[in-house]
Amino acid sequence: MRHCRCIRGRIPASIMFGGYLPVKKKLTLVLAVVMALTMCLSFASCGKEGNKLVVGVDNAFPPMGFVDDNGNLTGFDIELAQAVGKKLNYEVEIQAIDWKRKQQELDAGNVDCLWNGYTITEDRLEACTISEPYMKNRQIIAVKAGSDIASLDDLKGKKLALQSESSASDALDSKPEFKASLGQVLLYDDNNQALLDLEAGGVDAVLLDEVVANYHVKEDGKIVALDLSLADEEYGIGFRKADTELCEKVENALHEMKEDGSLAQLSIKWFGKDVTTVK
Repeated sequence: MRHCRCIRGRIPASIMFGGYLPVKKKLTLVLAVVMALTMCLSFASCGKEGNKLVVGVDNAFPPMGFVDDNGNLTGFDIELAQAVGKKLNYEVEIQAIDWKRKQQELDAGNVDCLWNGYTITEDRLEACTISEPYMKNRQIIAVKAGSDIASLDDLKGKKLALQSESSASDALDSKPEFKASLGQVLLYDDNNQALLDLEAGGVDAVLLDEVVANYHVKEDGKIVALDLSLADEEYGIGFRKADTELCEKVENALHEMKEDGSLAQLSIKWFGKDVTTVK
């Protein structure tokens, strides 16, 4: 476990035991020593005290992380984080956060990592230390069952919904001609709200993660996931830039789960097959 280093140095006897310095200077030096010791104690506690791992998740991103019918946070990524925590002897706390503010939550120290269908992008690599990929994903189009939309051309002049501050937004921006052909782009707080509006007829299509679309297709059958990909992606786990040691520990635990078969078992539970990409 990595800890910040304390300020070390020898305290002159003249400060500790009186000595020849004027009173005013003595007091100034004593205060400086007290401040140094306080900083030392503060830095010594900056590691993962108590072996607690706080995992930041989007609680409306099934099947990776979501609230079930009993009000409990569950999902593939949540169970995977808990399994990794067990291997590392960490107490895992799952913390639902505003996904639009995920980077701020991470930088502020409110969470130790972002682990919930976290797509690896160039911008995120600049801001974070990100684990190696553990799953592939695509940004695809979902439409209401019975819709006559079958191609990107069919969406010309139509309303497209997507989650704000998500990789779906990045995927759409990467296709400027397609984006310009749309009638309107509507942004939602999460994919669930966008899909509900799709079912209600408020929008014509939703751009979202394939794993999420497939989950909803399986669960309610009111939408259809089209084989129209705007971007191929990979999921990773985001850590603060300096937390390379923690990232390596988590990666090693994932490799152990790959070797002992528990990673495949968890994937089969949630997806019916092993869709993980850990080597």
